[in-house]
Amino acid sequence: MVLLSDSETEEVFSRWQAANPSPLPELDFFNAYTLLVAVVLSAQATDKSVNKYTKPLFEIADTPQKMVEMGQDKLISYIKSIGLYKNKAAHIIGLSKKLISDFDGIVPDDREKLMSLPGVGRKTANVVLNVYFHKPTMPVDTHILRVAPKIGLAEGTTPESVEKSLVSRIPEKYMLNAHHWILLHGRYVCTARNPKCEDCIIKDICKHNGD
Repeated sequence: MVLLSDSETEEVFSRWQAANPSPLPELDFFNAYTLLVAVVLSAQATDKSVNKYTKPLFEIADTPQKMVEMGQDKLISYIKSIGLYKNKAAHIIGLSKKLISDFDGIVPDDREKLMSLPGVGRKTANVVLNVYFHKPTMPVDTHILRVAPKIGLAEGTTPESVEKSLVSRIPEKYMLNAHHWILLHGRYVCTARNPKCEDCIIKDICKHNGD
């Protein structure tokens, strides 16, 4: 494992920032609750596929109260083309009920409280905290887990270890957008199959760990 130096890490994020100053999430949402639901649905599914099915869903159920009133069976009718839809539907109804009973129907801006909700793990909580509440968290998805060690941005083999390494190494001024840049790099440039190294703006710095 070869890690980037502090100056190389700074240069990587400086280039990503110059190329994409304000990266945006690719999941569609309207409030903290719809973002939370969209992230739960996105597990092992593409953001584009989730957006396709949440558009009509969120038109009628954009709060925990409306989702619970709609019920699990009707929810399934909207999301049945998304993988693991039965478990996800159960989690969404469960987290909606808990939001109502424990948090007055309001999505909390605290990681531990978010992780107390059914179906909400650390990554999902970190996404909501970062994207909606603008906190400098590091949600580690499959792209970041694969790409960050490969580039040399972080060490580790688990989401938790890679998250810890990234948080300790990324300059604070880049943290708010850091996970977007790494994720987008993994999704569109440093792909698992046939990475587009010729188009990579950090190819002269990348450590290519594991190649």
